Amino acid sequence: MIATNSPILVFGAGSIGERHLGILQKLGYTNLWVYRQRNLPLRTLDSAGLRIVTDLSSLDDIAFKAAIICTPTAQHMFQTLWCVRRGIPVLVEKPLAHSLENFQELKDALNEHQTYIQVAYMLRYHPFFQKLKKWIESNELGYFLSMQTYWGEYLPDWHPWEDYRDSYAARRELGGGVALTLSHDLDLANWLAGKQVVCWNTLKNYRSGLEINVESGADVSLRYQNGITAHCHLNFHERVPRRWYRFVFEEGSVEVDYLKASCSVLRPGQEPDTQVLENFDRNQLFENQIRDFLQTVNKGSFGESALRTLAESETILRICT
Repeated sequence: MIATNSPILVFGAGSIGERHLGILQKLGYTNLWVYRQRNLPLRTLDSAGLRIVTDLSSLDDIAFKAAIICTPTAQHMFQTLWCVRRGIPVLVEKPLAHSLENFQELKDALNEHQTYIQVAYMLRYHPFFQKLKKWIESNELGYFLSMQTYWGEYLPDWHPWEDYRDSYAARRELGGGVALTLSHDLDLANWLAGKQVVCWNTLKNYRSGLEINVESGADVSLRYQNGITAHCHLNFHERVPRRWYRFVFEEGSVEVDYLKASCSVLRPGQEPDTQVLENFDRNQLFENQIRDFLQTVNKGSFGESALRTLAESETILRICT
């Protein structure tokens, strides 16, 4: 792991930025720098141990060992390029960008500077989905055939302390919209399928009364190179939250209720085999993700992984936009 006194840079200190900073502090990192456009009071952390700056050019001469980008989506590409051109490995909050502009420029910079990019799709670190990935690869339940995901929440409930209409998720110019904002499920489907998407259809819903200029609902159907199909429903206009996943295999199926932290394996002629994660802490997903990112950076051998991340992100951008 990177030495705990190594300089690490975090872009942005909103709710997700504070979450990442809190995890870094928990892991013992003490040389934490925060770039903010406005030096507002932090909501959950004490700023005493943080070095907060508002001028990005003042950081040019600091040899950061890693960076985490937690700003609005529309700023991700510029800040990722800033890091890559300085050889700084970077963990970027999803999605990597809000448009395909500058993707080739980023690819060229990665080839030149040979550093690392990871996009923060933390569902890959959920114990149920980690187990499911192993079952798929081992044919534990026979061939994997199809999957459905459903994620419905209510945007105004996310951050009650602020006006949701000012949030990045609600504004097209900041890279908002439910498809990009909740693209975790699209990444999960692509990761579990394990092959390239060969075709997709995206329907967007603008019907809600949320007073936003982006879609509040999206239905995405996908087919993969290996014949697996998927359907993902996403919305942030649903007043009562629902979030579930269904995976169909030749010899049975798996159903995950994310909010109840339960996973059921269903086989013909048998009672469901249900596991419940007691006292499940969502923050553990973020912690496992940061640990994995820092361990990868520490190894220093990135190979094709960064370019693969770029290709995966480009696919998601094409699906969502």
